[in-house]
Amino acid sequence: MITVDAESREILCIESYDNNLDTTPGVEFYSGILCPGFVNMHCHSELSYLRGAIAEGGGYAAFAASMAQVRDKFSDEERAKALQKADREMWDEGIDIVADIVNDNSSFAIKATSPIKYHSFAEVFGLKRSNIEYCKSLTINPNTTLTPHSVYSVQSDDFSQVCNSSAAPLSIHFKESEAEELLFEGRGSLAEWYSAVGFECDFLHCGSPARRIVESIPADRSVILVHNCFVTQEDIDLIMSHFTAPVYWVLCPRSNRYISGIVPDVVHLLRRNNLNITIGTDSLASNHSLSILEELRCFDTLPLEELLTWATYNGAVALGEKPRGIINICGADLKAMKLTPQTTIKRIL
Repeated sequence: MITVDAESREILCIESYDNNLDTTPGVEFYSGILCPGFVNMHCHSELSYLRGAIAEGGGYAAFAASMAQVRDKFSDEERAKALQKADREMWDEGIDIVADIVNDNSSFAIKATSPIKYHSFAEVFGLKRSNIEYCKSLTINPNTTLTPHSVYSVQSDDFSQVCNSSAAPLSIHFKESEAEELLFEGRGSLAEWYSAVGFECDFLHCGSPARRIVESIPADRSVILVHNCFVTQEDIDLIMSHFTAPVYWVLCPRSNRYISGIVPDVVHLLRRNNLNITIGTDSLASNHSLSILEELRCFDTLPLEELLTWATYNGAVALGEKPRGIINICGADLKAMKLTPQTTIKRIL
């Protein structure tokens, strides 16, 4: 039996079923798997207006170039409607908590009235011109803190300033493409792009993305690393030997497939190292939906109990929250404990 606070929707207690409850007032029974609401650990909700606007499979550089070409073609009204729709769809998909990346003010009005609990990360970036001061202005909004975009898009002073700015978790795009590692060696597509446009990086002496993480971020500050497509055992050993605070590893498999056509095998490496795995969707610019259930289908050979821990408890703890809400996972194979093509989500609370 699950007891929930009716006002906050936080789960208060989980107890073994007792037949005497059959006639207890206020007790409801459901067929399926009851679990807390999902946690979307990486989302760019403000990009929801770009649903279907960017072609699939072109790679990261083509994706970034396409976004720059199309993002100014939408009105403020279109963007607001898309945000509202995305928020409602996430709620209907059983998502109760979202770690949301923000680059502007556009999402905060909708978040203020949403039943979803949002943690907004104001994303600092800029190799020629930094947006750090603007990002600081965004932190006046509730549950909003600074974070660097990645280890390859922020110069040293700003990166250090953000990483030492508070005790809040950081959410950092990490090892999403092979070019990120190669940049620190002065080669690859990212290095070529930077050279062509005149970007100079003052952090390449770190030698690698993982080395920059451990040399820049205090050991007692929790970090959320996002994507991790090209993470190696060496990266894991270096990062985990540095941090005393928890490190969370976010997987966004459908976004990786949408952007680059890659299906990273990193999940097995993360599991072998007993790391804290969580699940994200990225944005509707790089995904067909913001459904955690659909992300979990990408791991359908793994134990469902483990997948649900990634999608609920691990994410909530990473954001300093208690699991919230109750959803019913209907149509799963309850004997094999596997998702099926017929599996759907029904919100209970």
